[in-house]
Order: sequence, then structure tokens, then C-alpha cells
Amino acid sequence: MALYACCVSAAAQPESGVRAIARDAVRARISEVAVDLFDEQGFENVTVEQVAAEVGISARSFHRYFPAKEDAVIVEPVGWGEVVRERFAARPADEPVWDGLRAAYESLLATPGRDEARGKRAMRVLGSTPALRARNLEKHLLWARLLTPLVADRIGGSDATLRAEAIVQASLGCFDIALAAWATDTTGADPKVLLRVAFDALTALREDRLP
Repeated sequence: MALYACCVSAAAQPESGVRAIARDAVRARISEVAVDLFDEQGFENVTVEQVAAEVGISARSFHRYFPAKEDAVIVEPVGWGEVVRERFAARPADEPVWDGLRAAYESLLATPGRDEARGKRAMRVLGSTPALRARNLEKHLLWARLLTPLVADRIGGSDATLRAEAIVQASLGCFDIALAAWATDTTGADPKVLLRVAFDALTALREDRLP
């Protein structure tokens, strides 16, 4: 999603820190180029060699940063999952769990430095590529494993884990539906607003307020 620049000058950083920042910059560049090519030509029609050539590196170097093409689109699911978990954990303990999950996702969408145009391209590529949809499901399962214990602790009860899993999976579905709608929107809709609409739809169902 976002690539953060360090505020400390390179000369003042340890060598390992400089290398880490350079590595992150290269990873971001590979991902940007890959998403652009996949969006223009189709995921299956673009090879690792094409992406590498466009970036100016070898295919072997590409694989040092990303094990497979799919990883260049769905980047660091563990890291972002941990961010969502931390932001949910920071929500008030007396806040309804459903509202806390929505707020955690909203904060992710509000991350400074997001490139919205490229984010839309990535979502379009994901939605049109079976292999990426399968990888996105893996991300769902990973994020669910991170969030479910926290939700279970908050709701309590003998069947807390089962109910927590259902709640978390439903919230992830809302998150993906909102992003998919945003990716194809041409009116300038805010993804946070779309996320709220998706969450509110299930709130209305729970309260039997659907028309």
C-alpha cells in the first residue's frame, strides 16, 4: 500500500538501515511496474522476465524480492494484517466489536502516501485473475487468524471462537467488497464511505431493517 520514506538522512543511518530502505524502494518499484503491466496486458500474458526488463533488473533479481508474480500484487499480507490487528486492539474496549473492526479497516484505507490510481489497478487485476483471488483468500485466512483471538476475547462466552470467526470473516468480506466497488468506481467515491455502506448493510440485516 504505502511506502514510507525515512526522515533521517542516509548518512546518519546505520548501513543496514540504508540497505533496508533501498530494498523497500526496489520492491515498491517492481510492484508498481508489475501492476501496470498486468492491468494493461493481463496477468497471465505478462512474464516475470518482462516485468524485470521493464524495471531494469534480471528475472533472478525479481525472485529475490518476490517468490512469484502473485506476490508483486498482494504485497506483505502478514505485515498489513498485523497493522489491522494492532489498530483493532487499540480501539476502546467498550466499543461494539463490529464498529471496532470497521474503524481498523478505515484507518488502513486512510494510510498516508497511498497511490489510489495504482491501488485501483491492483484491485482490477486481482478481481480478474483466478490465481490472485486464490492468493487473496489466503490473505483472508491469515488476517482472520490474527483478528479472531482478539474478537473472541471481547465477546466472551463458551462459543466465542466460533462467533468471532464468523464476525471476522464477514468483516473481511465487507472490506473486499468495498475495495472491489472502489476499483471500478468512476465518480470519485471514497473507499472509506463504501466500506461503511458495506458494514451498515450487515448491521441492517442483524437488526432486521432491510427493506
